[in-house]
Amino acid sequence: MSNLKVRVEQKKLEQAAYVLRCMAHPMRLGIIDLLEQRDRLTVSQLQEVLQIEQSLLSHHLTNMRDKGILGTHREGKNIYYFLADTNITSIIACIHNFKPH
Repeated sequence: MSNLKVRVEQKKLEQAAYVLRCMAHPMRLGIIDLLEQRDRLTVSQLQEVLQIEQSLLSHHLTNMRDKGILGTHREGKNIYYFLADTNITSIIACIHNFKPH
């Protein structure tokens, strides 16, 4: 057992845990999955696909934006959401490949 060690530095583990806690909701994972498929989407576009109330969707989007997972870009009256860090899509790939026992 003495040759075992943590392979990831503590700071990276803390950052990953922070992001995973924020993402740990089916709706938020769905938002990330949609934004992986399309580079950017408006609230209306997300709402149309997810079929949830605009106020609930806005709550999730604001939380994810505040945590640095999503970014925004305004074009006229539209605010587009996008993944602030595309590395996060590797988590979605893991979910796609996950095979529960």
